[in-house]
Amino acid sequence: MRYASITQRLADLGGEKWELYSRAKQMAKDGQDIIHMTIGEPDVATSVELIESAAQAMAKGRTKYSNGRGEPELLNALSQRYSNTVGRTINEDQFVCFPGTQTALFAALMALTEAGDEVLVGDPMYATYAGLISASGAVMVPVPLEQEKGFELTEDNIISKITPRTRVILLNSPHNPTGAVLSHQRMQEIIDLAEKHDLWILSDEVYDEMLFDGVKFISPLSFPKAEERVVVVSSISKSHAAPGFRSGWSVGSVEFTKRLLPLAETMLFGNQPFIADMTAKALSKPSKVAAEMRKKYEDRAHRIYTCLNGIAGLHINQPKAGMFVLIDVSSTGMSGESFAFDLLEKTGVAVMPGSSFGSELDKWVRVALTVEDDAFDTACQRIAKYSLSKV
Repeated sequence: MRYASITQRLADLGGEKWELYSRAKQMAKDGQDIIHMTIGEPDVATSVELIESAAQAMAKGRTKYSNGRGEPELLNALSQRYSNTVGRTINEDQFVCFPGTQTALFAALMALTEAGDEVLVGDPMYATYAGLISASGAVMVPVPLEQEKGFELTEDNIISKITPRTRVILLNSPHNPTGAVLSHQRMQEIIDLAEKHDLWILSDEVYDEMLFDGVKFISPLSFPKAEERVVVVSSISKSHAAPGFRSGWSVGSVEFTKRLLPLAETMLFGNQPFIADMTAKALSKPSKVAAEMRKKYEDRAHRIYTCLNGIAGLHINQPKAGMFVLIDVSSTGMSGESFAFDLLEKTGVAVMPGSSFGSELDKWVRVALTVEDDAFDTACQRIAKYSLSKV
């Protein structure tokens, strides 16, 4: 039987990167003592207020069809939020609502690229980016992010990768998995490059409320001269500890959104109204759970640094935001993948191989900070003991 070429392009870009996560879940199901430090699933509960908001909306009959763009109340809330953030009016017709950031990214890349186009993305990167880029037939061009430069995407690194086929620079700041946050200067340089080479900037900002103390976030949407070439995607998955609700959006120019809307309508034709109502409520004021998570994750990032940095030669990369810490395990003589799988089997601690996030992290592992404190400290001790046994 014949299949579309997209099935071949994506054949190795799905769940295979999460093999360790799946194995750890099965081991826990079989009764083994497993400490899960793999995925960015908040360990803070979705607020009762938001859950009740969704339930009340369902009870009131908000379970009918929506429209392709999004419910009016949510579009209004998004308009107010982004207008206040960037300092100029972002109108409701500049948004399309999606079930999560992943879907918004997929739609945006399908709208901006096609076969043979090139998308520049920092390496390391979030694990699903390769598949998202390949879906349209575009080619992912990794741009190495250097630890010595704080894992920030730099002008020099980007210039060396630009070709006549380059169409999009895919940004992720705050960054998963490194926790890096692009400075104003770096962002200005990227925008200048995009303008010079007539490129799109697609910015994944799902962690924009997860900044650690003293860190400032800048969105490319904040630069008026770039407004016609910038597309931002985000959701409430991280900021409101609500990943299962699958509520996200894109924001771009009126022209971009006009062209994106038929694609979005072809995909799903609207989100669930009761989730839209909940999301509008969530965006109407600062997230209390985000503040709680920021404090917890920054504290745990410091604790894992104190516990493990230098132990058996391990190096801990200190993040500026987000839910993760990277550990350089090269001193053990093992790859990050070998280290992670052996650590799971020997100690029950589940961390992600760095190679799941790009070739630049082949000697690293990613550790989620989304673990209750006692279990977190126990995991750190197990990692230390295990690492010492390898040197």
